[in-house]
Amino acid sequence: MAYIPMTEYETASDAVKREYDDQIAKHGRITNMKRTLLHNVPAFKAYMEWYTLYDELKPVLGERALNLLSYAISSNNDCLICGSFFKKILNENGEDTEDLKLNEVEELLYMLGTCVAVDPHNVPDEVYDGLKKHFTDEQIVTIIAFAGIMYATNLFNTVAKVDLDEVLYDFRIDSKEEKK
Repeated sequence: MAYIPMTEYETASDAVKREYDDQIAKHGRITNMKRTLLHNVPAFKAYMEWYTLYDELKPVLGERALNLLSYAISSNNDCLICGSFFKKILNENGEDTEDLKLNEVEELLYMLGTCVAVDPHNVPDEVYDGLKKHFTDEQIVTIIAFAGIMYATNLFNTVAKVDLDEVLYDFRIDSKEEKK
């Protein structure tokens, strides 16, 4: 059960209604996380910078690699909402999240995402070396910043106990505890 209730459009301020309308125009709907974040518009806008970095990295990495990086972070971080969201995207694009077929760069990004979620203090040298081999310093900074916002999104959803969106029910990831 959610710790913080979602904002409701009907009772929202004009500033919040503008953000709702913008999200629906851009994405066709507004997620439970965004409705929760909209209790504070600056907090909402900070998290929406995820899209800015996603759009910047998309021509560099490709959409599949970005979704794999996000899934690696979210599923290894045990974030029900984000893990399920990226599982849905991957599954709808024909991926089997239990048996991913990754190229060299995707494997590198997946490993980075796993490290970000599980033990960011111990990212192996092979990950750093691989990043340096394939990307510029500017691109690496953007990748790491994107991973940080993804992690922060996981943290918000988990700590605020945001309810799983109904559209994600069929893609619900198992938590680490459920897998034991």
